[in-house]
Amino acid sequence: MANNTYVNRKYVLGASAVLIIVVFIIRLFTLQLLSDDYKQRADSIALMRRIQFPARGAITDRNGKLLVYNQPAYDIMVVMQEQVGVDTLALCESLGIDTAWYQRRMAEIKNRSRNPGYSPYTQQLFMNQLSVEEFSVFQEKLFHFPGFYIQKRSIRQYTHPYAAHVLGDVGEVNPDEIKADDYYRSGDYIGKQGVERSYEQQLRGIKGSEILLRDVHGRIKGRYQNGKYDVKPIPGKNLTLSIDLELQKLGERLMQGKLGSIVAIEPSTGEILCMVTAPTYDPRTMVGRQRGKKHRELAADPMKPLLNRAIMGTYPPGSTFKTSQALTFLEEGIITPQTAYPCSHGFHYGRLKVGCHGHGSPLPLVPAIATSCNGYFCWGLFHMFNNRVKYHSTQEAMTTWKDYMVSMGFGYKLGVDLPNEKRGMIPNADYYDKAYKGSWSGLTVISISIGQGEVTLTPLQIANLGATIANRGWYITPHVVREVQNDTLASQYQKRHYTKVSRFHYETVCEGMERAVRGGTCRSAYTPEYVTCGKTGTAQNRGHDHSVFMGFAPRQNPKIAIAVYVENGGWGATYGVPIGALMMEQYINGHLSAASQQKTEVFAARHIDYGGYIR
Repeated sequence: MANNTYVNRKYVLGASAVLIIVVFIIRLFTLQLLSDDYKQRADSIALMRRIQFPARGAITDRNGKLLVYNQPAYDIMVVMQEQVGVDTLALCESLGIDTAWYQRRMAEIKNRSRNPGYSPYTQQLFMNQLSVEEFSVFQEKLFHFPGFYIQKRSIRQYTHPYAAHVLGDVGEVNPDEIKADDYYRSGDYIGKQGVERSYEQQLRGIKGSEILLRDVHGRIKGRYQNGKYDVKPIPGKNLTLSIDLELQKLGERLMQGKLGSIVAIEPSTGEILCMVTAPTYDPRTMVGRQRGKKHRELAADPMKPLLNRAIMGTYPPGSTFKTSQALTFLEEGIITPQTAYPCSHGFHYGRLKVGCHGHGSPLPLVPAIATSCNGYFCWGLFHMFNNRVKYHSTQEAMTTWKDYMVSMGFGYKLGVDLPNEKRGMIPNADYYDKAYKGSWSGLTVISISIGQGEVTLTPLQIANLGATIANRGWYITPHVVREVQNDTLASQYQKRHYTKVSRFHYETVCEGMERAVRGGTCRSAYTPEYVTCGKTGTAQNRGHDHSVFMGFAPRQNPKIAIAVYVENGGWGATYGVPIGALMMEQYINGHLSAASQQKTEVFAARHIDYGGYIR
């Protein structure tokens, strides 16, 4: 019994000894091969690696006017292992901060969840974006604060107070962005919105580094081996936007005091000539250490100035949508240009009525477009969805209809080179089957024929419809970047997308849109200088209707297609048409006439009251 106890104890002690040896071996392996803590500590005694940040690419408009550039700025970096014993109060006084801010910042730096990759032996960002004046004052006192260093950086500057939603802004990376891309470290900057975000990889460049030699007191003695191991940074690529600054400037002025958007496209290239969102903000205020405070103020504004309504606002397109219906009915053989439908102040079928303004009746397609007849397009959709010779069911007709809409760029994101684009809504048969439990007909959904009901589009999609009609049946994905320095644009911004409608049907719709300008609902857009094609929209809303215009000019060899959407602006002819006409004149002629300049003053001063909020 005693012998067995002794033998068991021997095995236990032997196993414990082996376990201890294994633990020491694993720890030694981890320290020497897997962990670089000791290497960093040893290197930091004699050497300091300093990141060299590349200049971010500049941004210009289509005519070479500078929109975004870089200004010198300075960051204060800290090596936590070296700053022990620093006079905290003196440091705070030198930087104009209080001790509470100092303590909070130090805690943030050490928090590995907020600062992935933290090491006490490497430089960490303490305070960012000092101005030249602040840098000069602090540099004189720097020797009093061991462990603190100055890192030269650059800060974005925006030349003009325009195109904030297109340009975007730059801010400090967050933990998720650091985890997603190992290019970034805590304190780095990244594009947050606009092209600053979507073209971040082209704009940011490639970091460099320099290795500095230090003495036993930690003082910098110069570059290690005369810079033999230094790596120069590679600047970011410059961007040329398709935006015309003067057109953008005019659009933002015309939309003062209103909610809505203007989008203009060059039909032949898909290049976006202007993208106006109202209300907007001055991009020059979203820079430096005040960016966070300004962003919070804008986010709390009930008018939502941070919302890019051009690509994120989804609205009923109203009567601008009738052009897509005409094209679909023509291609499907539901109507011919000579087909006439009655309109007795609207569409009447049993107890169902869709109202319309007074005009001649019955009327064929071209005058129906010119006068924006609701009855005509309701009858067209009714006959399409009830056609049992061509379609076996209403669901089949609906699917066919939906496929035409998708081919025109509706129902899905167009793919513009800006973040956060919305897709809008084009309903399909399954949607209505679920909504009405399979019991529905063309009459049930008749409002979609006039751009109401469940149909919603973004202003960008409405402008792209104008570009597609201008091109007689094709479009190139709209984009705001015209050229990337020493690079080519992505293929989707060079490829034509063709609709399901034949080219000759577009000529009929163009004729109706020209007639609308010559004597129909768009008559205030008429000019003898060139032939304009247009289509109004008055989109129903719970409050005042939205004022919408879609058009292009000239009819032959079009240079510009445009959509104007003014929330609660009333009839399309009230705001949409005159604003669209001024924008087209500015771009085609390069200037406004004296009479048009007077109109500009009138519309810029005309504000809409949105429940007491007026901009």
